[in-house]
Amino acid sequence: MKHGKKYVDSAKAVDSAKFYESAEALELVCQNAKAKFDETVEAHIRLGVDSRHADQQVRGAVVLPNGTGKTVRALVFCKEDKYEAAQAAGADYVGGMDLVDKIMKENWMDFDVVIASPDMMGVVGRLGKVLGPRGLMPNPKAGTVTPDVAKAVTEAKAGKIEYRLDKTNIIHCPIGKASFGAAKLDENFTTLMEAIVKAKPAAAKGTYLKSCTVTSTMGPGVPVATAKYGV
Repeated sequence: MKHGKKYVDSAKAVDSAKFYESAEALELVCQNAKAKFDETVEAHIRLGVDSRHADQQVRGAVVLPNGTGKTVRALVFCKEDKYEAAQAAGADYVGGMDLVDKIMKENWMDFDVVIASPDMMGVVGRLGKVLGPRGLMPNPKAGTVTPDVAKAVTEAKAGKIEYRLDKTNIIHCPIGKASFGAAKLDENFTTLMEAIVKAKPAAAKGTYLKSCTVTSTMGPGVPVATAKYGV
């Protein structure tokens, strides 16, 4: 893959053989975010687990202290008695079967997170083939299936992100925008890492945090030292 001049220049500033402390790594990421838009900063964490085994799954959600810098559009499935609370919390769309039909018939997808009360999962389950592949299916582990839909909306708007393993045992998560600066990004990164360490499955053997890289949308990856997290 051929990279542009900005990327090549940025890559020269990163010692790929060195493991940087997170604050230093994120300082480099911010310096190297040279695109004309506010680049998203992501963490890519490789874990020493095998996602093919149910007892080694790592999945959950965490509220980043400084948010993600992204405006989140929340869709809530609940019974009518909870409509008002969901809307007061900032839900962009609230409904039931009417919204299921809209998604199924019109392929409508103008939302970023889907929240559902448990008594609506029978209805929402029909959307599994549509929402599942996009990572939008409500899930109790992610806190998106809950009786308290208003609280879930508030958290989603405040910068709650979901983390989960992909098929190669890597977690990919946004931790903010380059404009946040290294200090705020480091707070978000530390919060995410602590949540992932806490979620370590009992069945996981050996080194849990295999490697970690932080990067911006258009910039090179910067390796991060994980020893201080102790696993």
